Amino acid sequence: MSPGLPELTRIFARIGLMSFGGPAAQIAVMHRELVQDRPWLTERQFLNALSFCMLLPGPEAMQLCTYAGWRLRGVPGGLIAGLLFVLPGALVMLVLAAAYARWGQLPLAEALFLGVKATVVIVVLQALFRLARKTLRHWSHGTIAMASFIALYAFDAPFPLVILVAGAIGIGFAGGSTGQLPATPRPAQPTTLGRTLKQAALWLALWFAPLLLAHGFGADSLTAIGLFFSKLAVVSFGGAYAVLAYMAQEAVTTHGWLSPAQMMEGLGLAETTPGPLILVTEFVGYMAGHGLSGPVLALLAAAMTLWVTFIPCFLWIFVAAPHLDWLTTRPRLTAALDAITAAVVGVIANLSLWFALHVFFDHVTRADNVFAPTLPEPGSLNATALGLAGTAALLLLALRVSLPLTLAIMATLGAGLFVLTA
Repeated sequence: MSPGLPELTRIFARIGLMSFGGPAAQIAVMHRELVQDRPWLTERQFLNALSFCMLLPGPEAMQLCTYAGWRLRGVPGGLIAGLLFVLPGALVMLVLAAAYARWGQLPLAEALFLGVKATVVIVVLQALFRLARKTLRHWSHGTIAMASFIALYAFDAPFPLVILVAGAIGIGFAGGSTGQLPATPRPAQPTTLGRTLKQAALWLALWFAPLLLAHGFGADSLTAIGLFFSKLAVVSFGGAYAVLAYMAQEAVTTHGWLSPAQMMEGLGLAETTPGPLILVTEFVGYMAGHGLSGPVLALLAAAMTLWVTFIPCFLWIFVAAPHLDWLTTRPRLTAALDAITAAVVGVIANLSLWFALHVFFDHVTRADNVFAPTLPEPGSLNATALGLAGTAALLLLALRVSLPLTLAIMATLGAGLFVLTA
């Protein structure tokens, strides 16, 4: 049963406002609203769409929401569903980023964020173990994960290269065993090639229009920010935790837009907002613009970042969704994405170590040679951060306290410790 646009808008607005807690919680909310509470999607349609969205770059929960809207009411429904999933969190993140840029460097604010950063370390480790348990079911996938971690941590390999190599390895394994794979029927494709190409051309034009506009006006910094996050949108397999390693490598080390501490504090803020965790890119874009030229460029950079992060999501869905049944039967595609998912485990392991080193040690070093892992200076261990992380682990893992409440408690503890020791 297809709902009318007013009813669809009301339900997807509610999903957007309730979308706290990361993709697992967001997907659970969508399942309850769209499958359990009303007969809009069948269980099989929902699960097929979820599997499909997990194969795409970008935030799978937002893309699942967009697909559900498209399935119910075509492109208008997909636009309504996707925008309502993103916009509430984007508005909250804009306010938080502006407040952080103005007051985030005060000693009390830094102490408050120490508790947030300690919690983020535990959250990222949770994501690592959860994904590893689901993904590394074959020795080859474990090998890919380990090789990806070593390539990133020890040799500073580019994140896109790691993803491409993993995908190629997956295709190679599939190609070597195609005779053993079960035959799959080729479902009818419910749209024409011409319509697919028109959709692709439309959304590609929308994607690059602000980049061309910024370039035409000579806004080189804004253009560079847009190009960086456009590239990020293409390689962001595995969700926000996976892509953060590459974002941190480029935004912190290469471009110098913000510090490691600011990157982690931005992730902590993103954890407290509704919507996809990849909204942390909005924070990074805002801070990049603010650091380069102040609040005006910060607003433009945040808008550019949001545009080039989420317009590709609509591109992937509206171009590929009509071919969903056919795409999910391709053995080579499935093998490539399985290998990429295994590589993402190594990527998140590298991110976890990177976060932990920058939270628990005041000083870290990196040798300037080919084999250049990041190493801590032992004398700079931050015992307060270590204790806060232990408390966060107790709250999240043992007492099962919700993440937003844990973040609030840990921020308060950080600030309280600062006041007591000042």
